[in-house]
Amino acid sequence: MGLLDILLGRTKPVAPDLDQLFALPSAAVTLEAAASFTPTGRGAVCFATVEGAAFEQTHREVQALLDADTDRDGPPVELRRDDYGYSWLVSERTPDQLPLLVNDLHAVNSSMEVNGFGPQLLCSLAGFTDPEGRRLALVYLYKRGSFYPFAPLPGEAQRRDNALELRVKAALASDLRIEQDLNRWFPVWGAPGL
Repeated sequence: MGLLDILLGRTKPVAPDLDQLFALPSAAVTLEAAASFTPTGRGAVCFATVEGAAFEQTHREVQALLDADTDRDGPPVELRRDDYGYSWLVSERTPDQLPLLVNDLHAVNSSMEVNGFGPQLLCSLAGFTDPEGRRLALVYLYKRGSFYPFAPLPGEAQRRDNALELRVKAALASDLRIEQDLNRWFPVWGAPGL
């Protein structure tokens, strides 16, 4: 960062740190103790859809790598598109296999990054639920290197449980790098894996 950047108030963007994903299993213990949320075993990586043979080849390699896992009890990894045109690579594990799910999410992000598709990566999420049936996602923002909670309210309307999100933020402050700019807590309505 140069002197001109400092004078103009520009800041250097945070570099993605995919190893932050490995903090999710310990954060899950804190989340269960603080708010009774447990992992669902579902997670996903979201990326902007790219056309072309190189991207298709990377996608197939990642999917084949994850599907080759002999410890996988659930359905194979699958590619889905949401209503907004984004692609999601969804992985399902049993709820007690959060570390393996995190490995899946890390592998997808790493493979996309290594093959030159890092700029298309948007976020990764891991799903949680509580005994009352409320859903929660811990969302990792690839370009910010930070997490935020997303708690959709049940029903047809697209509404969030902001109070729960703020409680989760406070509970996980020492476990995860939490995104401090609440304007960046984007809703991921209809996200597969949630």
